[in-house]
Amino acid sequence: MPAIRSPEYLGGLVRELLALPRESEWVEFKRDYADPQGIGEYISALANGAALKGKPSAYLVWGVENSTHDAVGTDFSLLSAKKGNEPLENWLLRSLAPRIDFGFHEVEIEGRRLALLEIDRASQLPVSFSGVEFIRVGSAKKKLKEYPEKERELWRIFDRIRFEDGVAAERMTDEDVALALDHPAYFDLLGMPIPDRRAAILDAFQQDDLIARCDAGGWNITNMGAVLFAKNLDDFPGLKRKATRVVQYKGTGRMSTLRELPVVSGYATGFSRMIETIMTLVPSNEAIEQSLRKDLPMFPDIAVRELVANALIHQDFFATGTGPMVEIFDDRMEITNPGEPLVDTNRFVDSPPKSRNEKLASLMRRLGVCEERGSGIDKVVHQAELFQLPAPLFESPVDFTRASLFSYKSLSEMDKSERVRACYLHACLCYVLKIPMNNSSIRKRFGISEQSAARASRLLNEALDSECIIIKDPTAGNRSRAYLPYWAG
Repeated sequence: MPAIRSPEYLGGLVRELLALPRESEWVEFKRDYADPQGIGEYISALANGAALKGKPSAYLVWGVENSTHDAVGTDFSLLSAKKGNEPLENWLLRSLAPRIDFGFHEVEIEGRRLALLEIDRASQLPVSFSGVEFIRVGSAKKKLKEYPEKERELWRIFDRIRFEDGVAAERMTDEDVALALDHPAYFDLLGMPIPDRRAAILDAFQQDDLIARCDAGGWNITNMGAVLFAKNLDDFPGLKRKATRVVQYKGTGRMSTLRELPVVSGYATGFSRMIETIMTLVPSNEAIEQSLRKDLPMFPDIAVRELVANALIHQDFFATGTGPMVEIFDDRMEITNPGEPLVDTNRFVDSPPKSRNEKLASLMRRLGVCEERGSGIDKVVHQAELFQLPAPLFESPVDFTRASLFSYKSLSEMDKSERVRACYLHACLCYVLKIPMNNSSIRKRFGISEQSAARASRLLNEALDSECIIIKDPTAGNRSRAYLPYWAG
């Protein structure tokens, strides 16, 4: 839902709700109802009811006579109401699981003040309040567990829901869509001229599922349309926490922040500018090897681009209150996105990526923002090897995925875990490129001279002892040995 609703929009919406023949699974009328517990239960029930009925939002309206739907006015205000000493709005948000967005509005109808609570539908899990899930049965509020058939239907709906098809803003006019979405960027990324007619622009947006016709008139902007092409994600409260944050720290910890830059434009619209911004914050390497110059950024821009694109595409958009983050330290860069990976982090190089958001990923590939399926991580590892950097690290802390790039270290400065990880990812890269991993390739990877082949052999033995690589043919002599990642035997 948009950040600001015009009085005309709110008035039209409330009049439509008042014209309904009766309350429903997604609409409730009250006069001066102020019970905090009851309001929370209604939010749960209405959010779940909206999901059952395929509505993007549910509504709780104060100041309405229930039997006649006459506007009688109310003094209730969620913004000033309290639960004990705590603001009621905060208490409600804290008691909902998963947290959903709702917006409180004041509306004047026929000279009377009405209050409207606009509630996002449940999208991935049934919404509970204080640990209990509620549902609407007709106009009555009930506990969901008492209606197992409705609970099963809800889960079937959640299984079919894709983030990309959700509604970020509804009932938008042609002009509203043009103001909210960056259509010049869309056509520029596709390498197409901008149509002369607005109708042709809207038709192209509709063909790519960036907008969809609204049953109540106008257009709905889909989540995919907003998250890729929003001029400002803050205009979409349900998505504003999905804006990428770029944070630069002083030193190697998070104690001192130098800069924090939220990227509020859509992912496709602002991707190139975001990468440029990140690279301006990245320190330069000192001249340390023939292949590295003094003015070279600490991290290869190709690797940064691929990892940021992956974080955007593969994130769990249903995770609330969090979004992608790029953190720049003096010695590393960490790129984090919400959602545990669907592929084992040890298999990022060789496994075809599995995305929660394949529709979005497909369009991002068409737009040239990310690489063809499965080639991105290969490039990241290759870039680290090309510039003889420590191997990237892929981790999965609870509910998140994190990829780290590291500044240059000589082989003697690397610890055992760094050496073993570099050997393992080298084995993975050689495997997918169908080239042999052997003593010679390891020397090239670490910049070891031919005269120091024994040093490369020690690295290989270290990786063998860690069981991350295996010998391809155990009968081969030491000089002709080739190696494979542990999973390829």
